[in-house]
Amino acid sequence: MTQIQATPHQNNFGARIDGLNLSKPLAPETVEIIRQLWIDHQIIYFPNQILNHCDLERFTRYFGDFGTDPYIKPVSGHTHILEIRREPDEAIAPFGASWHSDWSFQATPPSATLLHAKVIPPIGGDTLYADGIRAFAALDIGLKKEIEQLTALHSARRPYSHEGFARNSSHKRSMTITPDDNAWDVQEHPLVRTHPESGHQVLWINPVYTIGIKDIDEAQGCQLLSDLFAHALAPQFIYRHKWSANMLTMWDNRSAQHCAQGGYDGHLRILHRTTVAGDSPV
Repeated sequence: MTQIQATPHQNNFGARIDGLNLSKPLAPETVEIIRQLWIDHQIIYFPNQILNHCDLERFTRYFGDFGTDPYIKPVSGHTHILEIRREPDEAIAPFGASWHSDWSFQATPPSATLLHAKVIPPIGGDTLYADGIRAFAALDIGLKKEIEQLTALHSARRPYSHEGFARNSSHKRSMTITPDDNAWDVQEHPLVRTHPESGHQVLWINPVYTIGIKDIDEAQGCQLLSDLFAHALAPQFIYRHKWSANMLTMWDNRSAQHCAQGGYDGHLRILHRTTVAGDSPV
């Protein structure tokens, strides 16, 4: 039996996993252990994993079908792998530099995102994660009851509509972004969702894709969202993740949001990303 060593971080939010070689096929019982660690800790990472595209695809598929990744050109020959790339002289904020949960504007957002580090700068480039489970648990009971029945509105318009693409100067990226009028579509999701595997309630909103609250005055809804964003992103709910080359990180989009950090201008940074299909939030 494979000896898996899990080293949890503070509040069990994030854990380092050692004892595995992910370039080789895994036994079903090993995959089940990894899945439970992912559910328990929301973010898990595996240092020192030298993986090619097929290895990354195989490991991703252990956890479900591939997710649908719109608006970004994939790696040639591998339609489910995105290259998250920033050149040393790229004069624009890092991709994903605002707080978000991947593709929350979809009817069935991905359950997981996996990111494999290829080239990591010697400075900067951390990723911040926010724990939506503890954030909800810490709310006043009255506010919990108020928001449990609310429906949030999600849209990709800010980053991926033609207007958003131009406003954010996304044409300056080394990554190929493909804006589309479909980005204006609106998807409804519960503001508080129940995690389908752990059963925890989650404050499930994010500043990039959550644009309003259904059946509430726009100004009132914006103020409520602003207050909830400030709460969800308070320091006590944040984990700062530091990367190293060949590290594979996997996180739970159903309970955590994230934000890429800069601080590495003048250095190349490359990671490869996949997603795992999810279900409709309830």
